[in-house]
Amino acid sequence: MSYDPREFKQLTFHDVIPKFEDGLDTPRAYLERCLENIAKSEPVVQAFAALNVEGARDAADASTARWKTGKALSKIDGLPIGIKDLLETKDMPTQMGCEAYAGNFPKRDNAAVWALRDAGAIALGKTVTAELGGNHPGPTTNPFNPACTPGGSSSGSAAAIAAHMVPAAIGSQVGGSIIRPAAYCGNVALKPTQGGINRGERQATSMSTHGVHAGCVEDMWQVAIEISLRAGGDPGKAGLIGSLSPPAAQKPERLIVIETEGWAKLDEASKSGFEMLLENLQREGVLVLRRKQHPAIEALENVIVTATAICAAITRWENRWGHRNLFEQNPGGMSERVKSTLALAEAMNPDDYRAALLARETAQLFHCKLASLADAVITFGCPGPAPLWPGDKPGQPLAARPTGDAVFNYPSSMLFAPVVTVPLMSVGGMPVGIQVMGQQHQDERMTAIARWMLETLDRVVVE
Repeated sequence: MSYDPREFKQLTFHDVIPKFEDGLDTPRAYLERCLENIAKSEPVVQAFAALNVEGARDAADASTARWKTGKALSKIDGLPIGIKDLLETKDMPTQMGCEAYAGNFPKRDNAAVWALRDAGAIALGKTVTAELGGNHPGPTTNPFNPACTPGGSSSGSAAAIAAHMVPAAIGSQVGGSIIRPAAYCGNVALKPTQGGINRGERQATSMSTHGVHAGCVEDMWQVAIEISLRAGGDPGKAGLIGSLSPPAAQKPERLIVIETEGWAKLDEASKSGFEMLLENLQREGVLVLRRKQHPAIEALENVIVTATAICAAITRWENRWGHRNLFEQNPGGMSERVKSTLALAEAMNPDDYRAALLARETAQLFHCKLASLADAVITFGCPGPAPLWPGDKPGQPLAARPTGDAVFNYPSSMLFAPVVTVPLMSVGGMPVGIQVMGQQHQDERMTAIARWMLETLDRVVVE
C-alpha cells in the first residue's frame, strides 16, 4: 500500500481509555483487534519472532477486570506491546535474530519489560531484530512495500506499528536502530537521552539505548515514562525526566538544520520535500537557522562529519568480547556480516578506541554550545525512502547496509542526545521521517515540539 501522511491513521491506545472507563470497550477486545491485524498482515510483514497469545489474553482479561473496578495500574494498563528480541522475557525466547541463540530461553524479564508488566501493559510478542542488533537483516518487510527494508535493527518493532499490529513497541539503538526504522515506517519514536531507560542486562555498549516506537506521541511518551517511573535509568544515570502525562504541544521559536555527512547521499526529491517542510515551519513563525548562519553550527557540522566512523569504531571495540566468545562457541551460528565486523574489531587496539572516545566527547562539547541558539535541531531521520532489499545473492559481495544507512542517526547517538522521529513527509509513496534533537535530558521538550509539529504543520507529499 502507498503511504500518504495526510491520510494514514495509526493505531493508538490513549484515546480508548475513556471507553474502558465507561465500559464501552475492554482491553481484551482491543487485544483481539490487534490479533486480527496480526493475522492479516504477519504473513507478509513478518514483524514477530515469537508471540504469546494465550498469555496476552490472560493479561488482557486481568486488565479488563481492573478497569471495570476502577483499579487500573497505569495509563498503559491493557496496552499490547511488542518487545524487541534483544530484551529478555520470562515467557518467550530471546533469540536475538542469531542462529547461535536459537532456542535461548532465559525465562527472566529485562528491567524495561518488568516495568511494563508492572504498569499493566501486555507483552504480546517478541519483534524481529537484525542479528545481534547489527545490520544483518531478519525476515521483516516494510508494510508499505514488501520489497523494501523496514530499517533496522528494530525492524519488527517499527513494522508492527506501521501495520497496526500493536500501538507501541520497544526498540533499541546503538547507531540508528530506533530512529531510522521509525522514519522508514512512518512512526513516531523516542530515542531517549543516553541511559534514560534502564537497559537491564543490555549494558555491553556505551551508546545502546532503549526507546519506544508508537503510533502517536501520547502513547510513545506514556510508555517511556511508565518504564522510567518503575525501573529508572541505567546504572549511574538519572533516567528519563519529565511529567507523568504526555506534554502539551510546544511551538519552537528557533530550529537549527544540521546536514551531517548524510546530506550528500540524499536524493533530490527528499531534499525538495525537506525544503517544503522548512517553508511550512517558517510560515508558522519559526526561525530556521542553517550552518552558514552561525559559526557554532558550522563547528558542530565539522565535528560530526565523521560520526559514522567514530560510532562504528566505538561499537566494534565494545562488542568485540561478546562477538569473539560467541564465535569461539558457535562459529557456524553467526552471519558473515557479524564475522566481518569482528575481524575489524580484532584489528583495533586501545589507542584506536581512545581516539574515538575523544572525538565523541569533543562533539558533545560542540553540541552543548548550540543550547542558547535554538530550541532543537531538525534533520532527516533517514536518507530518503527505504531502499529495496532483494536479499543477498550467492557469489556476490554482501550489501554493506541492507537495512539502510544510519548516517543521519549517528550524530544523536554519539551526542547522547534525545531524539523524536516525526512522520511529516512521504516521497514516492514511502515514509521519510524527520527527527528533532535536543540537549541531553530534554526528552520531554523534544516530545512537546514533535507534538506541535504533528498538530500544526501540513504534511509534505513528493511524488
